[in-house]
Amino acid sequence: MKTGMFRSFFRFVLLAGSLPVAAQKVDYAKVKAPVLEERLHRAVDKTSDREQTLHELFEDAGCKEEALDEQRVKGSRTPNVVCTLKGSEEARVVVGAHYDKVANGHGVIDNWTGASLLPSLYQGLRDKPRRVTFVFIGFTDEEKGLVGSRYYVSRLTEEDKAKIRAMVNLDSLGLSDTKVWLTRADKNLASAAAAVAHSLNLPLAAVNVDRVGESDSRPFVDAKIPVIDFHSVTQETFPILHSTRDGFPAVHLQEYENSYYFLVAYLAYLDVRLGASPQTPP
Repeated sequence: MKTGMFRSFFRFVLLAGSLPVAAQKVDYAKVKAPVLEERLHRAVDKTSDREQTLHELFEDAGCKEEALDEQRVKGSRTPNVVCTLKGSEEARVVVGAHYDKVANGHGVIDNWTGASLLPSLYQGLRDKPRRVTFVFIGFTDEEKGLVGSRYYVSRLTEEDKAKIRAMVNLDSLGLSDTKVWLTRADKNLASAAAAVAHSLNLPLAAVNVDRVGESDSRPFVDAKIPVIDFHSVTQETFPILHSTRDGFPAVHLQEYENSYYFLVAYLAYLDVRLGASPQTPP
């Protein structure tokens, strides 16, 4: 998470929802907890090594050959890592997380927790036919001004933008239960998140971070693409980011695993809802 001035502004709101999720025949698989933990522990300090590790994790998850690409980014030494899970329809969902870090700390929370989940989310969706095409992206140089995500959006045509029905951003998970940046989130995507969490009996709360940081969802917002950001930051845990405390001991593994279980189900639900028709909200 690219943090700004330390004028903290957090708002905490419980989310609830009634859900027709079970009736939607939402199909997905769960990557087991030891695999999630092993991928999390693959974090390294050097950005180029993190990019290479993420590439390897995607391959381990089954995303390889023509499905796995590296987008060279103007102004960056490292590329965006792009894994595509093709669906039967033109609708797309971008699932993003930056893999770079600041100099202080090991960047485990911010944001290897998000980046290392991308292959596991792909793996949870890959074995069932999908309507929506999911594009999983490890963005480079978020901490230097959203460089990777801005470049990715700048290369989209108007036709490409129209096909993207949602951008789901993951940044700084595992400090607590799953949180959503509600003031930025598209209302239909947020309602779907509340419904899925309710159906799974998993906690989900809104913690808004409008004045304390920026994220890779920003270029998509500017391009009028619906977005939703998931994180785990609270007023108490925010000082961990960009500090020497950002290491493996800061991760609450049970909450981190719960975030994964929620997210893979959420993406599978979006596949059902967003793939239904261009007029159907999630």
